[in-house]
Amino acid sequence: MIEIKEAVITNITVHRIGIQSDTSFLNDKEIMMNFEEDEEAIKKTFLKPFASSFATYEFRHDEDIELNPIFKISKDINEEADFVLKTKEIHQYLKDVSIHPNIKDGDLFVINFDNIKLENEHYRALGIYKVENKETFIETVAEDDGRVKLNFKKGVGRKLDKAILVLFTEEPYTVFVIDNGSVETDYWMNDFANVALRNDYVNNTTHFLEMTENFIKHKIPEEFDIERTDQIDLLNRSVDYFKTNDSFVQNEFEVEVLQDSNLIDTFHSYDEGYTHDKSINFDEGFEISNKAVKKQAKNFRSVLKLDKNFSIYMHGDKSLVERGVDENGKKYYKFFFDDEK
Repeated sequence: MIEIKEAVITNITVHRIGIQSDTSFLNDKEIMMNFEEDEEAIKKTFLKPFASSFATYEFRHDEDIELNPIFKISKDINEEADFVLKTKEIHQYLKDVSIHPNIKDGDLFVINFDNIKLENEHYRALGIYKVENKETFIETVAEDDGRVKLNFKKGVGRKLDKAILVLFTEEPYTVFVIDNGSVETDYWMNDFANVALRNDYVNNTTHFLEMTENFIKHKIPEEFDIERTDQIDLLNRSVDYFKTNDSFVQNEFEVEVLQDSNLIDTFHSYDEGYTHDKSINFDEGFEISNKAVKKQAKNFRSVLKLDKNFSIYMHGDKSLVERGVDENGKKYYKFFFDDEK
């Protein structure tokens, strides 16, 4: 996750891109900013959405990374090539890959940043943004006769449609991606940027927790006769392992959390299928990202729902819960505790 407090803007330009019609407009000069508040507004709009991004990507190409157009253009800009000229190349390439009929026209912003912080290091960065949907803003203007006039304008809103932030770490660079488009127009990540998830400790933590959550919630009930309290206990033990350890070791996790040999064997099979289907990889041992754990832990909700009457949050020792059936066939739970709060 990046930090943007110290970030500064060094270059910015905007082009109009018409996909289905000849309505493109190319700027020949950079945009000039007049006030410090202009820079803060731009950073808030174009950088802040990345501050909560955890997934990191990197450029890819089947033959040679230098043949990835956006990687090559980004590299040229980082090496002080003509900024405006290179942004025009981005504009042309975006038009070239925008072949789906549902792709919209928009404004293409390209911004050079400096001093973006990632893992206690500062980097230069390049932001590429396509704004397709604009929001309506109301501006109040005082007239000479003392009345207040309302002007309705459209501009870039808080939610970015499509964006790429390239941090100039070691090649093939660290890339963050935002794509709020439809599935039919996933060209932004696959055709335009052509990126793949990085094999780093943040993604490893996220992927393993996502896989474990799916395994416990969906796969285990299919394969085993398991009580809901046992399922919740597995969810709690899984996330507790990541919260209480600095590093992850898979066989250690399996022994401490899954425990049962049949469950572990099923987990191995599920692991192979899940990573293959998702086209992801993670190491059997890696440093744990606390920020990724905090984000994913929200999905490990330990709630025992009983009909429509009760929702019980379970966070502790499963041995303090007893399940039974009375003489009338009514199911019940007993909960043992010392203090009531």
